[in-house]
Amino acid sequence: MAVQKSRKTPSKRGMHRSHDGLARPALSVDPTSGETHLRHRITPDGFYRGKKVIEIREKPDAE
Repeated sequence: MAVQKSRKTPSKRGMHRSHDGLARPALSVDPTSGETHLRHRITPDGFYRGKKVIEIREKPDAE
């Protein structure tokens, strides 16, 4: 089994963990509807870069 020669110092431990933080998602605002969405993805209304690219169907009532 591999055994370390000496303990890792708190500074080195922190440097090792420096890239473990979570990044916030990049959000964009659609110019047509003003809705916030993830970058490079269509809005829930079906708009992308100010143009309607997909028709969204209404959900039928579950009765």
